[in-house]
Amino acid sequence: MSTAELQAELQRRERNIKKLERRRERLMEDLQEIEKQLASEGALSASGGIRRRPRNEMNLVDSLAAVLNGKEMSVTEVTQAVQQAGYMTTAANFRTIVNQALIREKKRFKKVSRGRYTAR
Repeated sequence: MSTAELQAELQRRERNIKKLERRRERLMEDLQEIEKQLASEGALSASGGIRRRPRNEMNLVDSLAAVLNGKEMSVTEVTQAVQQAGYMTTAANFRTIVNQALIREKKRFKKVSRGRYTAR
């Protein structure tokens, strides 16, 4: 390749880069407008968002005690009942968390048989 051909190729690439940068700017502006519209509709942005932990009126142990009061349930039943009672969670392993709370809080929960608990 001659020097003239190399210079011509460099100029072509520079023009192409400028063209692509302008296109990227326009697309970024369009994306920002879409993000604003999504936010106004209450959606999280595609670029992410902070996944906030839900706030509950009672902590998990108090919620478990309220659900188990006077009843005997399995861990799975307690997990479903506490969520139906309004306890919100984003945990993928919520049943495990409930099981750990039941085991840890011996003063508040009594193990009746294998996997079944009641409130004291």
